[in-house]
Amino acid sequence: MSATATGTVDTVETETAIKTVTARTVVDSRGNPTVEVDIVLTDGSLGRAAVPSGASTGAREAVELRDGDRSRWHGKGVDRAVAHVNGEIAASVRGREAADQEGLDAALIALDGTPTKSRLGANAVLGVSLAAAKAAAAARRLPLYRHLGGAAAHLLPLPMMNIVNGGAHADNPLDYQEFMIAPVGAATFAEAVRMGSEVFHTLRRDLLAAGHSTGVGDEGGFAPALRTAEEALDFVTAAVARAGYRPGTDIGLVMDPASSEFFRDGVYDYAGEGVRRTPSEHADYLARLIDAYPIVSVEDPMAEDDLDGWRELTARVGERCQLTGDDVFCTHQALVRDGIRTGVGNSVLVKVNQVGTLSEALATVATAHEAGWTAVMSHRSGETEDTTIADLAVATGCGQIKTGSLSRSDRTAKYNQLIRIEEELGNSARYAGRSALRGA
Repeated sequence: MSATATGTVDTVETETAIKTVTARTVVDSRGNPTVEVDIVLTDGSLGRAAVPSGASTGAREAVELRDGDRSRWHGKGVDRAVAHVNGEIAASVRGREAADQEGLDAALIALDGTPTKSRLGANAVLGVSLAAAKAAAAARRLPLYRHLGGAAAHLLPLPMMNIVNGGAHADNPLDYQEFMIAPVGAATFAEAVRMGSEVFHTLRRDLLAAGHSTGVGDEGGFAPALRTAEEALDFVTAAVARAGYRPGTDIGLVMDPASSEFFRDGVYDYAGEGVRRTPSEHADYLARLIDAYPIVSVEDPMAEDDLDGWRELTARVGERCQLTGDDVFCTHQALVRDGIRTGVGNSVLVKVNQVGTLSEALATVATAHEAGWTAVMSHRSGETEDTTIADLAVATGCGQIKTGSLSRSDRTAKYNQLIRIEEELGNSARYAGRSALRGA
């Protein structure tokens, strides 16, 4: 590829150059429309990617373009994003080398021309970014994790398995959004999945015996009518023990309060409990929970706008508990750098659709690792059967993945892909376990 005297770009077509780009509307795990992109290279290699969608979203996330036409898909249509892929984006990337991920993503960012990818839509841009990576991997006859991670990619992540849903992910009074289990003592990833499944089904029986519903939320965890974090943690801890495992030793607990969702007018409004807590009181409450239960990680313990609260909690418990920023960082490298510099948390949640291109997400992971922070590869509440994040977890060696419960095939697809990867790696596979956690 070379620049002419007029500044336009001439492309030299190779076997791995992008030949066709095709987008369509498909449905995600909530039955809402999302963007799927196919990229075919000159040699016939195909890459396909479907874009996830979040419900609990950070204010600084890249913009997911929706049509807003209430007569179609209740306003959530993605026809404009699909049209952008099939038109302007396709014309721009056709002939580009698929294996030049950074160059392709830089071109997509420049084409959009906005800080949040709001003109073309992050869902349009990301679909093309991920599909190109998959096509390039296919052309090299390599699995995606090997194409992106090279020969060193062999670490299977510790899974954070969501087994109780609340907050924006469920229709129950529970303020906190997720209660998860992490099989820190498993020997292999496959064993971690078995342990998680056994606890999941034990919890189901316990909830039924206590008269609770065992319907599930968006991410496959149960959504019983619990009101307090203690109630949820008590049920989960008991289920771990009743399944034959030692809480904290074999299986740690993880929480995602999604605190931005109930931070209003400078206070944390626990509607389910009928309690309002100041930032210091909220931090005190979280610290007491961390002391009382085998909690190894807390995601978004403080709201994205409560940076003083973040720093207070990090100073108090950051040496003994992982504090993972989602809304506060939105997978943006610059925001993570600010957090590292100012003492906000010690870990970052990585969601590729929060930032909009694969290259930017990979750069965020690298920045976290360079600072001694951890990174957690993550799904969204609106998922698809696409298993890209499973490969990304192995490719980056981040050692942790959050991809939902042990129910709903949009969640279990990622676990199944990691089981396949572990099998493919054979003796070189290593399960991260407890060592992946900050403060473990």
